[in-house]
Amino acid sequence: MFRFASPLFLLLLLVVAFVIFLKIRKKSKNIIKVSSLKGFETFPPSLMAGVSKFIPVLKIISLILLILALARPQFGDKKINVTTEGVNIILALDLSESMRALDFKKDNKIVTRLEAVKTVVREFIMKREGDRIGMVVFGTNAFTQIPLTRDYNTIAFILDRLRIGAAGPRTAIGDAIGISLKRLEDIESKSNIIILLTDGKSNSGELSWQDAIKIAVQRKVKIYTIAVGTKGEAPFLVDGLFGKQYVYQKVDVDIDALKTIAEKTQAGFFEAGDLKSLGRIYEMINNLEKTKVDVEKWVEYKELYPGMLAMGLILFLIYIILTNTRFLRVP
Repeated sequence: MFRFASPLFLLLLLVVAFVIFLKIRKKSKNIIKVSSLKGFETFPPSLMAGVSKFIPVLKIISLILLILALARPQFGDKKINVTTEGVNIILALDLSESMRALDFKKDNKIVTRLEAVKTVVREFIMKREGDRIGMVVFGTNAFTQIPLTRDYNTIAFILDRLRIGAAGPRTAIGDAIGISLKRLEDIESKSNIIILLTDGKSNSGELSWQDAIKIAVQRKVKIYTIAVGTKGEAPFLVDGLFGKQYVYQKVDVDIDALKTIAEKTQAGFFEAGDLKSLGRIYEMINNLEKTKVDVEKWVEYKELYPGMLAMGLILFLIYIILTNTRFLRVP
């Protein structure tokens, strides 16, 4: 697709055309007609005399090229509307202290629950097409980490930088749902879902999870809930008298609450005890939640003006050199 980024400069071509018209008209008025000289020997015009007739044309071409360069010609694909599959998704991720539990393995290496979640969520994000995805993190408090966007690389970048305890040590599930619902209001969509991942029990926040799901039901927002981690006690790495050591601590996950949240919002509840099962859960959600939406795609235009600008300047330079040397005109 060809276009001019600054088409108003093309109006200068009309000015050039008008000036040329005036010069041609003035020249035609100044022509003196004489009778033919029959019988006199005529000589063919010299090569230089023939070239001199094209000197003004050289100037005109150079001006036209410079004007076209000012209009910034570009080549590329224009904006197109395509129909693709997508929904509005808010990822609500638990950053409470219990996410430090070391009961997941990644590449045969023990990692925290949060590191395992990051790996799977990143893959989930990069598999989606056409979705707007936002992120809410929660602990004692809940806040928006990134609003709804289709910039998946930015989401992945922010995801990598999440830190345990950044939102406080406790767990505010109700506030997390409330903030997520608020973010889903930003951009309308036929389908809105929240993927709530936690390994704890709601014990903080201003909004109870019971009140939060009432609002979600009214707005027809599905909330998929994921209980992450092994049941019972989980290992934590702590500083002891003899350096770092593993200590087993009990982590309470409110399974009943997560099941109720999913059931009331007509979504699904899942338990993820290891990295493989967590990956399967997100794959299931990926396959379940799809709808048709119109998406605008853009392809960056390639600038063509540098070539025209260079050619115009070269021709104008040649014109100046010729009119001041071999084809110099004396008034």
